[in-house]
Amino acid sequence: MKPLKIFATISVVTAMLFLTSCNSGDDKKAGETVTDTLTGNKDSVPPPPPPTPSGPTSMMVIKHKVANYAKWKPYYDADDSSRQSYGLHNYVVARGTEDSNMILIALRMDDVTKAKQMAASPALKAFMKKAGVTGTPTVDFVEAVYSDATPSPATVRVLVKHKVKDWDAWKKSFDSHKQARIDAGLADRVISHSVDNNKDVSLVFGITDAEKAKAFMNSQDLKDKMKEAGVDGPPSFFYYKVVERH
Repeated sequence: MKPLKIFATISVVTAMLFLTSCNSGDDKKAGETVTDTLTGNKDSVPPPPPPTPSGPTSMMVIKHKVANYAKWKPYYDADDSSRQSYGLHNYVVARGTEDSNMILIALRMDDVTKAKQMAASPALKAFMKKAGVTGTPTVDFVEAVYSDATPSPATVRVLVKHKVKDWDAWKKSFDSHKQARIDAGLADRVISHSVDNNKDVSLVFGITDAEKAKAFMNSQDLKDKMKEAGVDGPPSFFYYKVVERH
């Protein structure tokens, strides 16, 4: 056989082996046992890694008291189109565990400038008054560095807010204390800071054991850890129950 024909034959065989190998890889499914066509070895295809929990990264968080939740809620629902016109989308509505007329609202935020315009608008203030909002609302615009959107049966949560001297130093210390939080019945849900200042920190934890969680929040261990992490000033705690989640 001439050298040119031998080379052409080898090329065709090589191409067929390559295509066969590629096709067999495409058909592999998690949990299947596959055989290597060259070695004859059998291997089990590992399952794909679980998806990384993710949720909204930019949020507008409002906390205020209402005279009557049942009367306030229809007003809030009816104003959805107005919120959307400012790039705000429903995410969470919650009620305080100690005072059920203390409301927390978390909205997904497309544009912080537009969201701030809405928060400062006279129309919103007038609307809140009509809906029965009492006192002065607190409004925070936050950027989440971690947000677990995985559905959880634990609807009772706690919002912790405090200032830190340095975000990076605080975050390192916070991460090192995660097992203590887990042992106390707390699950990290949102880790965030103000869009304007990363020294203003907001944290949300899901509570799987209320008694353990409150004991931990009041513990000397946590106070010492916060001091070590550079928490500046006393933290605030707001315990609430999620009543609506989008």
